[in-house]
Amino acid sequence: MPDLSRLDVSVATWRARAVRYLAIYLALALLLVGARALTQDVRPTLRAAQDREAALTTERDELELRVQTLTGSARVRDWAFANGMRRFAGSTTTTGRFGAVPLPDPLIPRTTLEVQTEWK
Repeated sequence: MPDLSRLDVSVATWRARAVRYLAIYLALALLLVGARALTQDVRPTLRAAQDREAALTTERDELELRVQTLTGSARVRDWAFANGMRRFAGSTTTTGRFGAVPLPDPLIPRTTLEVQTEWK
């Protein structure tokens, strides 16, 4: 436990501490006011960016719906029929016979490595 009898509690000491703490407080307050003055345009810029992000998100969602509408199976089918395409199941079939393709000569295996083991 510290020895409290040796603690300096005179008025001059407390006055010097109060002046020092007040100077530190004023310096910090001035620093905060300066930081706020330097960054005063950050908030409006941030709000504008958030509004732009919301608008772009809405536009993206609308475009996704439009793409899904344009590339839907019914729309693609209608486009295909309008351009003369037919269903595979409804197309005419032609059968025919294919001749046999002659087989190539069998390959002769080549020996590339020979191993001889001698036991002693």
